[in-house]
Parts: sequence; structure tokens; C-alpha cells
Amino acid sequence: MKVAVIDYGLGNLGSVRRAIAELGAEPILADKPEQLAAADRVILPGVGSFADGMALLRERGWVGALRETRKPVLGICLGMQLLASRGTEGGDTEGLDLIPGEVVALETLGCELRIPHVGWNALTVSHPSGIVRGIPDGTDFYFVHSFVFQPGEATDVVATTSYGVPVTAVVGRANVMGTQFHPEKSSKAGFRVLRNFLDAGAC
Repeated sequence: MKVAVIDYGLGNLGSVRRAIAELGAEPILADKPEQLAAADRVILPGVGSFADGMALLRERGWVGALRETRKPVLGICLGMQLLASRGTEGGDTEGLDLIPGEVVALETLGCELRIPHVGWNALTVSHPSGIVRGIPDGTDFYFVHSFVFQPGEATDVVATTSYGVPVTAVVGRANVMGTQFHPEKSSKAGFRVLRNFLDAGAC
């Protein structure tokens, strides 16, 4: 199996590629949309701001390619947030709109804990899905973020965590999935999520 890891200038590419390789798949570092044709799965990683991420995706021709692909897509951290319709980090910005919703700052939701949220937090599954198969409630994953994806439809929220306020941790709609946490940095449980993505391919 070949997995395109999108390189658009804002990503933790090395650890994601190593994790995919350890799971027995072949990571393809994709810096051109045409490379999606050779892939079975697509991963959109990311660190940084929503506005910067979308500007780079547009500049490098990824927006149309990601909106049109029917291959399974997994967004990680900022990559998950970019799946939304809009984001406010760096200014009000149109997102990929693959899963309707908006990305807002943690403090606007009433979070009074230290921001950014950095560390291990437990998952609670909201809607059973292949991406969280075999992940019991209470399993810890590693988070680093200051903004939160608020899907417009509750059924698109696969799992949540709590950080002073409820936080969307996993989203999914058809062939598009996302994790706010970093599965590649979340030990065995994170690798199980990645394995689920490789095996299932749909939410």
C-alpha cells in the first residue's frame, strides 16, 4: 500500500513517514498534486496557523486535488483543522470544506487552562467508526494545539477529549477523517489509529 504524505511546507513529515513505514506501508512524500494518482491513501499533516496552511495549499495546487479525490484522507493536527469550512487563526479564512464546520480558539470556548494545550489526554468515542476501532474510552493520545475544530454536524464528531472544555479529537465523514492529536507521537494507541486508517479507508 502506498500512502501520500502531503508536503506543502507546514508538516511534521519525518515522524509521519516513519510511522507509516513501520506499519508496512510505503510513504510517498508528495509535493505535487499529480502524485496522488499513485497513492492508495492520503495524509495531510500540519503545524502552524490555519491561514498559512490554506495559503500554501492554494499556492501549490492542493485545494482542488483534495476536494476532488475519493481516496481515503487523514488530516493530522493542523491538517485536521484544514478539513473545516473556515478557520479564524491568522484571520477569517476559507478551509477545504471537506467536513463542514469552523476552527476557533480554545479560549473562545471558555477554556481557562494553559494554552496551547500540550500533553496527553483521554479519548471518549462519540460515534463508532473504523478509525477508532479497538480504542477503548480513556485511552490517552498526545495533543499540541490552541484551536479547535467545531463540526457543524454532531455525527461528524467521532471522538472528543476534555481540556477544561469539550474538544473535538477525531472527525470523520465518508472517506475523510482527522485527528487533533498526533497519532505518530501517541505510542501504540496512535499506531493503532494509523493502522485503522490504512485498513478501513472510510469512516
